[in-house]
Parts: sequence; structure tokens; C-alpha cells
Amino acid sequence: MTPIEKIDHAADLSKHRFRFYDFMMAATCVVIVCSNIIGAGKVAMLGGVSFGAGILFFPLSYVAGDVLTEVYGYARARRVIWAGFAAAAFAAGMAAFITWIPPAPEWNVDVGGLTKQDAFALNFGQAPRIVAASCFAIWAGELTNSFVMAKMKVASGGKHLWRRTIGSTAAGQGVDTLLFYPLAFAGAWSAELLLTVMVTNYFLKVAWEAALTPVTYRVVGFLKRAEGVDVYDKETDFTPFSVKS
Repeated sequence: MTPIEKIDHAADLSKHRFRFYDFMMAATCVVIVCSNIIGAGKVAMLGGVSFGAGILFFPLSYVAGDVLTEVYGYARARRVIWAGFAAAAFAAGMAAFITWIPPAPEWNVDVGGLTKQDAFALNFGQAPRIVAASCFAIWAGELTNSFVMAKMKVASGGKHLWRRTIGSTAAGQGVDTLLFYPLAFAGAWSAELLLTVMVTNYFLKVAWEAALTPVTYRVVGFLKRAEGVDVYDKETDFTPFSVKS
């Protein structure tokens, strides 16, 4: 393994060749896209508790965001967040366009009381309102998570990783939840259901992140040793409107 070098300025990484950064970016984009397309609109119930189905996998993107910020710094994590946002927006647009295209008559047969087109639209034809709310909430929540993670690392001198991962998730998931559900479902869901799903989702997401803390420690430790860097964002430009790394 490469000796770990403490980096205080993201610019010092400009000539560094990373072995696993691209894989982390791809994994994060996949989780964001799948959560946005597959799980955003379904309310599930287990043990009498209602929750958004996407919660089962979407928090993995926050774990990835924590790892990216801890190892590579805020600027490179921000670049991944923008890539995930673009990927989610493209996937949603593609799903909407393909749903809109008129189906071929020989394909659009009746299946269990629904045509194939109707069934396809139910699965992929999300309302533009839900798509826009989801993409915006993901972008804002992930950036908040990364920002808080980076600031807490500098303030703590790199100590107590578990506090940073849970604290940043509490902030990021709070922003995501407060934005997504009211923007996507206010007026369409009852106020009681909306509040129930919001509160349940928030606490389940944070609890899920906390439960994955041992995994986060292992991944962070491996990547720091493999990449040979440990970034502290002491002189970083924290504007969210940039993809510079």
C-alpha cells in the first residue's frame, strides 16, 4: 500500500492519479439513478410501518458520499454529485420519452387487464413533478452531506469518523426529505401520509447509515491506503455550482 499523505488543499491533488475514484463515481451514479427511477414513488409497508421504498437502497449513495469526501475531499465529491444529478436527470428524461412514444399495436397487447403500454407507464412514467423534486432533493441533500462532512473533518482534526458520517447524514437526509416529499406529493397525498412517510424515512435513513458505519470505516481505510491520500478541506472553495476538482 502507498504511504498516506495528508493534503490540506485540493489543488495539491491535481497531478495525483487515483486508482479507485472512477469506480466510486460510477457506483454512486448507479445507486442514485436506480433509487430515483425505481424507488421514488412507491410507499411500502413492513411491520405496520409505511415508508418510501427507495429508502432501502438510496442511503448507500450517502455512504459513498461520506467515503468520497473523507478520502478525496469535497471538490471531488461535489463532482460525483453533479455526475449523479446529470445521470438521474437523463434517465428520467429517457424514461419519460420512451413512455410517451406510441407503442406498436402488435406489442401493446392486454396483460392481466392492462395493456403493455399502461403497465410500462405505471413503472416508468413518473410525473414530471416527482422527477424534478427527486433530482433537486438529491442534489441539495448530497451536497449538504458532503459540505458538513468536510467541515466536521477539519474541525475535529480528522478524529471520530463515526460522528462525521452520522452527523453529515442527519443534515443531508434532512434537507433531502424536507425538499422531496412536499415538492413531489403535497396535495396528492394526505397530510397524514406525507408526514408519516417523511418522519419514518428520515429516521430510517439515518439509522441505516449508522448501521453501515463499520463498512464505511473499512472502505475509507482501504481507499486511504490504496490512494495514499487523506484530504482536509482547509482551503477549498465550497460553492456548490462547480464541477472543478
